[in-house]
Amino acid sequence: MEINQPAAKFQDMSIAPMHTTEHLLNQTMIRMFGCERSRNAHIERKKSKCDYTLPCEPTAEQIAEIEDRVNEVIRQNLPVCIEFVSRENVPAGVDLGKLPTDASETLRIVRIGDYDICACIGAHVSNTSEIGTFKIISHSWENGTLRLRFKLV
Repeated sequence: MEINQPAAKFQDMSIAPMHTTEHLLNQTMIRMFGCERSRNAHIERKKSKCDYTLPCEPTAEQIAEIEDRVNEVIRQNLPVCIEFVSRENVPAGVDLGKLPTDASETLRIVRIGDYDICACIGAHVSNTSEIGTFKIISHSWENGTLRLRFKLV
């Protein structure tokens, strides 16, 4: 059984714009660099950070392109929907590798238009038009890890 509902129907929404942006950033990194979703993230209302494992340090131009691409997706005003599906009906492209071993048989899937889809329990906006502008405020590179620090303006 599949139930589609707008994302805003769930949880405390104060963190929703930033958390939804994390999804867009993750998918942008996957598309640009072929890496996995962030291996470590700290999401707050005012500023956040995500860590990505990459084989080499991105150039300044690539960092600027990440910001541009995320903002381009935000401006598309994509719907953000929640689906509840059984493990047998998980949509293609959803990686369940980070699920805890005690996760239920019914999973909550977050879909952002045709851009991103993943299992997630966090709060999200209903449409990317609610996010604002994504800004990378700093980045660092150490031992194969790119850390991006960002905010919404």
